[in-house]
Amino acid sequence: MGANYAMPWQFKQRSYELENIDRGTYTPEEYDECIVELQRVNQWLGDARAVRHTLLRDIENADLETFSVLDVGAGSGELLRVTAGWAQKTGRSAFLTGLDFNASMARALIDDSRQFPEITSVRATAFQLPFADDRFDYVLSSLFTHHFTDTQVVELLREMGRVARRGICVIDLHRHPIAYYFYTTIGKLILHNRLLRQDGALSIRRSFKPDELLALARKAEIPHAYVERHFPYRIVLRASLIRRELDSRRKDSSLGTTNKAA
Repeated sequence: MGANYAMPWQFKQRSYELENIDRGTYTPEEYDECIVELQRVNQWLGDARAVRHTLLRDIENADLETFSVLDVGAGSGELLRVTAGWAQKTGRSAFLTGLDFNASMARALIDDSRQFPEITSVRATAFQLPFADDRFDYVLSSLFTHHFTDTQVVELLREMGRVARRGICVIDLHRHPIAYYFYTTIGKLILHNRLLRQDGALSIRRSFKPDELLALARKAEIPHAYVERHFPYRIVLRASLIRRELDSRRKDSSLGTTNKAA
């Protein structure tokens, strides 16, 4: 597969070669095995760690006793379960929703989250989220945006920003040759699933550099956005939308003062 032989110059721009998961070139058994192995990897080295250091820390710093989260492209719902477990341990009430376009995945999310009744599942497209503006405190997305073109990512970010009241947290891979070569060498020794081996390498080439993801957020008119790097080779786009609300209030207050003066 071409993704297994990438040269350093190929990391200057995103690849748009479709992954097996996008083309449907996999068996149900391979997909199930991929999800199980991916959960194990992410629990220790990937997105679960990033969520703990970003979204959950924001909730803690805001001293929220009750909060809601929408996970867009939730897949198996692993990050929602991480969030639910943390909420229970810290005495918080959580209302967590996973959204996925795949009907079987939306059902599997509920089956795998039976111990967390606060987790619900919705089948819908991420490009038209079936929720009102500011419906959730936070909107989360993980390893999802790199599956789309830049134009589509802008659309996704607009929708996420629309339904989020306090903030968004978008986790994806950092397109970096070291990450790629580490994955295609060391990864072969510990990863057994074909999808995870092939698609994981291509996912790195399809992903972003920090300034690219930030530029897309600005095109989507996401206010107060910034991008952080997280170990190992993850980038996290974050935006504090509560500041958007404060800015709007200040603007309204200013207009009111002007009108009174007039």
